[in-house]
Amino acid sequence: MVWYKPEVAPDSVKALAEKYGCDLITASILLRRGINSGEKIRYYLEDDPRYLRNPYELPGMEDAVERILHAKEEGERILVFGDRDVDGITGTALVTDFLRRNGFDVSWRLPMGDEPYGLSMGAVEEFAKAYGTLIVTVDCGISNTAEIIRAAELGVGVVVTDHHNPPEILPPADALVNPKLPGSYPFKHLSGCAVACKLVSALRFALRSEVYGQSICFLNVRPSNDAMIIEIAKLRNLALLDTLTETVVPGVVKITETRLPEFLSGQQILCWDLPVQRKLLNQAFGKGVEIQMLDMAGEIGKIIPQAMGKSLLRLREMSRIGKYSGQGAGELDVLVNLFISFVQKKEGSFDEEEGLNLQFAALGTIADIMPLEDENRLIVRGGLESLRNKPRPGLAELLAKLNLDPRRLSSGEISWHFTPVINSAGRMGVSEKALSMLLEEKPEDRERLAAEVAALNDERKRMVEELCLRVEPAAAKSLETYSGNLTVFAGEDILPGLTGLIAGRMASRFKVPSLVISIAGDTAKGSIRSAREYNLSFLREQCADLFIHHGGHDFAAGFSIERGNIDGFFQRLRTISGNMELKLEEEERYVIDAEIPLSYLSMVTGDPKVQEKKDLFIIKLADRFEPYGEKNKPLLFLSRGLKITDITLMGREDLRHAKLTLDTGKLKWPAIYWNSSSKVRVEFDLGDVVDVIYRVNRNWFNGSETPQMIIEDLQRK
Repeated sequence: MVWYKPEVAPDSVKALAEKYGCDLITASILLRRGINSGEKIRYYLEDDPRYLRNPYELPGMEDAVERILHAKEEGERILVFGDRDVDGITGTALVTDFLRRNGFDVSWRLPMGDEPYGLSMGAVEEFAKAYGTLIVTVDCGISNTAEIIRAAELGVGVVVTDHHNPPEILPPADALVNPKLPGSYPFKHLSGCAVACKLVSALRFALRSEVYGQSICFLNVRPSNDAMIIEIAKLRNLALLDTLTETVVPGVVKITETRLPEFLSGQQILCWDLPVQRKLLNQAFGKGVEIQMLDMAGEIGKIIPQAMGKSLLRLREMSRIGKYSGQGAGELDVLVNLFISFVQKKEGSFDEEEGLNLQFAALGTIADIMPLEDENRLIVRGGLESLRNKPRPGLAELLAKLNLDPRRLSSGEISWHFTPVINSAGRMGVSEKALSMLLEEKPEDRERLAAEVAALNDERKRMVEELCLRVEPAAAKSLETYSGNLTVFAGEDILPGLTGLIAGRMASRFKVPSLVISIAGDTAKGSIRSAREYNLSFLREQCADLFIHHGGHDFAAGFSIERGNIDGFFQRLRTISGNMELKLEEEERYVIDAEIPLSYLSMVTGDPKVQEKKDLFIIKLADRFEPYGEKNKPLLFLSRGLKITDITLMGREDLRHAKLTLDTGKLKWPAIYWNSSSKVRVEFDLGDVVDVIYRVNRNWFNGSETPQMIIEDLQRK
């Protein structure tokens, strides 16, 4: 096993630390992980929800909001249709709950039993018969062209919110909201529930904000040498629409010869320090020119006192948001950010309700294995913080049933011990149980449903273990048929909801993409899971003509197919597999994030006046890079020269693991070394001085918390 610590230039580390106000070790970790721009760094150093992207930046969002608001005005019946997994269940619960609490006539539906993924013809036609007129999809819909056309024929509108890869020809919905659609949204990897959360945030803004639907221009004039630079930004729903910059030499051009009149026509115009701005405009164009503007300094100063009486130049120096701008924040950027913060604070945008909504979005993000970078980090951090303080109804009962203390939940614990339980309802064909649990108003019924969902998870685990024992030999044999690049299994006694789990197990076991099909009657449903970075979109595109439905992501996908097409599908897979290019498996190595001196392992930081808030530096460092998961592995540290002062073997059925005590000189660290009992007295022993690579976490026992190391590897000195 190779230990590898990427080199970073000391000057770069120092410069990053000084610019963004972090310690040198944090700066070195950021650089080693390729997090080297302000746009990326802010999502690691900041927790403020103001850094979440504006929902109205998503293509189609205002159209979606307008259609839903129109439904309320007209008293229309709305159906929220979601997917059966955690992402779809939480997103459906979030949208349904919000609409219900705000006076909309709303019901919900998920694929149940053997129904296929996505919006179905049956759901559309049944809803139309019940005099429904608007369907809002969650975590599905982007590939349901035929169903959306049928809905239009029946007089039913459709608003699609989804995050799956869109087809080349988009469905003719009333509105399409998807971060992967062509448009200006800069982050493509939101979960389906996160998109639903954005919709709810946009609806909240529309229902409560005085500036909803308004286009507002922000104007700032600043002198530069012998010219005046006039900068304008146009916002709508606090999202940037357009910008304009004009450089004017006084006395050379008239205002009518610039682009200003057309850009500003019919707009409300705001500025900072109106007398100064008028003076500068008069210098640029003469005293006869007057632009009607409102001075926002006074109103903003009432809500943001630290801005009172300061110039934009001074506020730029103080701006936290501005320091993450690639070119540095200009005066116009400060003006725009001030107004956005003013509106958000005045209207209570980030209140307790927003935190409760982020709980669902965090679960969907974790469960759907979305990359924990960009705003996904704020979504999960904010959601987990809210969950630790006050779990939503339904989540609280399920956590209690599973004996999970919400105060101690991390993204890893959510992924391993919580979201799979919610997922089990959909996998077992009764997704409605999990959704009912999240929407039920009576506590006693929520407790009953939580118990039923937990029991479904136990049954799901038993069935998957039994099926994997049967599938694995057949999958191994199929490698010969598919050029060693693919495993394939089809069976008639597999629940459709379990195919993804089994395919994932086979992909992990054989290190190649794996496909599992459940055959029932005249149709079959299948799941594909990738390995070695193979993009499944290529495979699906080459077989699209054989599928009834298909969709998914680049590395996890699903499909349905007629029974009569299965043999032809397998034949085509034989050809495709012969040309599949999988990434070569590299020698396993440990990539070290930082070397921690022994003195730092006992160094404490925190408020010296509040002892219980003190934490070891290294624990706070690990916390800062939470949440961990896809595209953000837990920090891996190296420390040298620790002495082993105690070794205890441990394990439930056999003593396979070792618990060590490592002496740093000032503090003794408890450490767990999994599956290492065979290495005791061979690779290490009591009294040895060792170099260790490890991760850190908190160990809870009998109500007390202690830091501990999780050893990945060690070497004798």
